[in-house]
Amino acid sequence: MAVNVPLGPLLDPAFHLGSVPTTWAELLGFATGAVNVWLVVRQNILNWPIGIANVILLGLVFLHGGLYADAGLQVVYIGLQAYGWWVWLYGGEGRDALPVRRTTRAEWGTLLAAGAAGTAAITWLLTTYTDSTVPFWDALTTALSLMAVYGQSRKLLESWWIWITADLVYIPLYFYKDLKLTSALYVVFLSLCVLGLTAWYRDWRGTARAETVAAAA
Repeated sequence: MAVNVPLGPLLDPAFHLGSVPTTWAELLGFATGAVNVWLVVRQNILNWPIGIANVILLGLVFLHGGLYADAGLQVVYIGLQAYGWWVWLYGGEGRDALPVRRTTRAEWGTLLAAGAAGTAAITWLLTTYTDSTVPFWDALTTALSLMAVYGQSRKLLESWWIWITADLVYIPLYFYKDLKLTSALYVVFLSLCVLGLTAWYRDWRGTARAETVAAAA
């Protein structure tokens, strides 16, 4: 059963998809989400403030729809979005100089261990303390998303593969929870993730070639 809390006019229906109402929060979440991912693909730093607006809106949608882990994840996202914003500004050799790079073996080990532990812990919490009807899937997508946002903040190329994996679970999950527009948004996200992977790979190859030439000179 969804949480029934007074979250204001953002949860009023904007329109209906068949018999399923689509709230203003979900509609605005769709718009800001699509813009946010496009800006990430372009490595535009404005993706971070728009991303913060997006996670606030989606947090309302998920809380209203009974996806408690995803709702809580949006709170964590705000901190991660602020961290990523700072790293993209000052994490490289000067402003906006953070390069795209590959994920190291040690980073993969840490990410996978944290993801597995997070999935298990969140599944237990949701099963024990909430009325979630999809505790494992809610937990899995939460853990994958946290892994992906961390990788994105460090401009790790493989963060796109993690997003792609998460989106392949999110799409049917949101459809099942009657969040039809959000499910459609994640189809858009999936396409943009493939585009982002291609664009970041191209940048990484260019940087690698430049470093090879500089080392040989």
